[in-house]
Amino acid sequence: MRGEFYQQLTNDLETARAEGLFKEERIITSAQQADITVADGSHVINFCANNYLGLANHPDLIAAAKAGMDSHGFGHGFGAFYLRHSGQP
Repeated sequence: MRGEFYQQLTNDLETARAEGLFKEERIITSAQQADITVADGSHVINFCANNYLGLANHPDLIAAAKAGMDSHGFGHGFGAFYLRHSGQP
């Protein structure tokens, strides 16, 4: 059974490649920013990290985020929600 499943996966992948539907992932070779470099040396806009505007590296935003964490802390935002609504005191 397991061998049949793997064979079906292999066949599906081969079909996808033959039909031009298989997506090769690009390897990012630069820091995560708005414009990144991939393994073939191409420069592309980075839409995969929600940083296509490059704001994650902006010094003012970094300082504001640090100030917020210093004053309010950091953690999972959902924890208190579940604890308050779980029937526990």
